Amino acid sequence: MSCSNAPRLCDAPEDLPDPPTFRSQGFCGRPPCAYAPLVGNRDAALTDLARRVRSHTGPKMVSGGIKHTCIDALTVMRVDRPTPIEATCYEPVICLILQGSKEIELGSRSVRAGRGHSIIVSHDLPIRSRIAEASVSRPYLVAVVRLDVGTLRGLADGIEDTSQASPGPVALEVSTASAEVVDTMRRLVALADTPADSDVLGPLVLKELHYRLLQADHSTMLRRLLRRDSQASRIAKAIARIRADLTEPLSIPELARVAAMSTSTFHQRFKQVTATTPLQYQKSLRLLEARRRIREDGGSVTETAFEVGYQSSTQFSREYHRTFGLSPREDRPTP
Repeated sequence: MSCSNAPRLCDAPEDLPDPPTFRSQGFCGRPPCAYAPLVGNRDAALTDLARRVRSHTGPKMVSGGIKHTCIDALTVMRVDRPTPIEATCYEPVICLILQGSKEIELGSRSVRAGRGHSIIVSHDLPIRSRIAEASVSRPYLVAVVRLDVGTLRGLADGIEDTSQASPGPVALEVSTASAEVVDTMRRLVALADTPADSDVLGPLVLKELHYRLLQADHSTMLRRLLRRDSQASRIAKAIARIRADLTEPLSIPELARVAAMSTSTFHQRFKQVTATTPLQYQKSLRLLEARRRIREDGGSVTETAFEVGYQSSTQFSREYHRTFGLSPREDRPTP
């Protein structure tokens, strides 16, 4: 995939500054930065957030460095070395990068996100990505929050929409995170240190984060998804149908009917949102599901191929190798 002419965001700084020293001034013994706003100092908020993610992720992480927290929607991640480009699927999320950098390929578009950048994904989206900058001394650190469309829609109903439609794909945007978004994420990760507090305050901070996103640079993209009659919203319905019937043959006329569009318009809008065709989108999801089953269960290649909807194990193995760089048998876990 050639992305040499695609626009790139600015590179991330090589390292974070040393975390500031805080003096405990409360009866609870926690540093006063835990819940107090740091909106006025975005850099200090990013540094404190990176320190908290480091505390949740040790240097010997497994499962790709992903750590689930006591807050269901929140995960944190640490990677100590650059990774090769790899296919994956993003669900609607916000990823706030705290250290290191990541490269993402979506169709012919390539972007690089570094410290202080947020990645917003509005639809289930197969992409290719790699960790570009990471080391043991300066690991790649990121906080990820799964977005809830219902919460976004409920908040958007009470906010005046003054955004203007903008061209280009709507499913993924990378930009500099606002001070308000950074601080809200910081307070959410701080709650993960105290499960008793997170049970009560976590839903409130999550709701605040959704509200902040609707007021940030990403609001136009998110609002297009939330409008029930928008093309982005109708494409999301078609995507849900593909995912629900992943093993079934793809019917473009039926998907166009679900999206309330003509067949030609549906093709055009689907590619605008996902940077791929419906058939390639389904194929990507099938291969990702097959890889999950092969790696986790170590099942038969032929059985896995049929289970995810392929009619030919030979075609399955060929497309698997083309996507992941090795055959299904080579990808199976060793005894």
